[in-house]
Amino acid sequence: MPVAGITHTMTTYTKSTAIIIVTTMENLTFADDGAIAIVSLAGPTGLCRDLPLHAPNQPWHDHWLPFTNLDLLVPPFDVGSVFCYKKSHESTDVTTMVDALKASLSQALTLFYPLAGEIVRNSAGEPEIHCNNKGVDFIVAAAEVKLHELNFHNPDVSFEGKMVPKRSHGVLAIQVTTLKCGGMVIACMFDHRVTDGYSANMFVSSWADMTWSQPPSFLPSFRRSVLIVRHPTIYAPSTANMFLSLSNLPSLQTDKKCESNDLDQDFNISRMYYMEGDQLKRLQLLASENGCQRSKLESFTSFLWRITAKFMEDSGHHDHICNIAVAVDGRRRLSDGEGVEKENLMASHFGNVLSIPFGRIQSKDLKDMPLSSVANKVHKFLKSAANKEHFLDLIDWVEDQRPKPFMSRPFAGTEKAVSIMVSSGQRCSIMDKMDFGWGKLVFGSCYVPMI
Repeated sequence: MPVAGITHTMTTYTKSTAIIIVTTMENLTFADDGAIAIVSLAGPTGLCRDLPLHAPNQPWHDHWLPFTNLDLLVPPFDVGSVFCYKKSHESTDVTTMVDALKASLSQALTLFYPLAGEIVRNSAGEPEIHCNNKGVDFIVAAAEVKLHELNFHNPDVSFEGKMVPKRSHGVLAIQVTTLKCGGMVIACMFDHRVTDGYSANMFVSSWADMTWSQPPSFLPSFRRSVLIVRHPTIYAPSTANMFLSLSNLPSLQTDKKCESNDLDQDFNISRMYYMEGDQLKRLQLLASENGCQRSKLESFTSFLWRITAKFMEDSGHHDHICNIAVAVDGRRRLSDGEGVEKENLMASHFGNVLSIPFGRIQSKDLKDMPLSSVANKVHKFLKSAANKEHFLDLIDWVEDQRPKPFMSRPFAGTEKAVSIMVSSGQRCSIMDKMDFGWGKLVFGSCYVPMI
């Protein structure tokens, strides 16, 4: 059953702000044996936590790797990736497959050695990576469930605490779960302060290559000088308006009248949806009615923003702001006009190279707005961040704020609002690159665990 677009949402409701994290991915395919059923999933019947896996000992592992200024923009939370495979056509037993994954993981950690370290605080109180080869938690599990029975719509039921590991220490945890049908689920949980989605894709792709003795798809670079600060620092005033210092967050006065409302309770939910390609094309046509061609990402983001505002109004939350933010990768932007060498360095840079531009409108003003008008607003704030100067400004601005921690303004919880985070995986060609040697990936998604 081919699927043109996959949407994964994670909604965090707090007393002040509802946060929705959305990841869109394209060109994924479900298993051939029909649509995925919505059923309950029993926990794994067997679970084995191995000793941490290490890269081969090398003298250069034991050192401290500072975070870049763009790494420091990311708050401490985990983000995961889930990869599903059908039963291999080869007569390879599970033990052999798991042993191959362990051996290749150890090799991959030689290249991606910060993932085998741990985050510590330096003398200024800032986080940095101690590359001490402490290791990666590697968990092997077995579940009495078939791949097509997994509840992909509700990953809180099917993945949380079952298929996806909890990262108890270090930077990365990995779980391999074998299924009743002979299929397999490989899940990775990363500390987001160390890696963005692009970097996570670099690691897993290279690990997959090395499992079946192929050269790694990527050779990562940890050169901090590619994100160097300008002297003197210079940035537009709008850069400072994107963030709030955690130490200066104003307290929000909770309206007692709203305390019983569902939106004002503390809970998290995560859901997955898919959208057919024809539906996405229709959205693009509506978003482009004013004569300006809008991208799929802009069109979908506009649609999501508007229906969220309609939900807010229909559910009685008339006093809420509706925020929407989109993660923008800066690798191509920062290498613009710098030549092939800088372009290659940025393409191989491992870490976070993201900006989070956002728009904010009262839900009552947004809910009935034509989609093309909403798309104009999305295009405007995205355009402001999709350029080299913006990322240089970000690097400089962070330098002047250090060592203070800060947070993206829409997610700081300083107002009654619903805040949506959209992250696109359209350019991550995961279908072909996540082959560990026993079959193509049949489904892949990000997963943000319940906080």
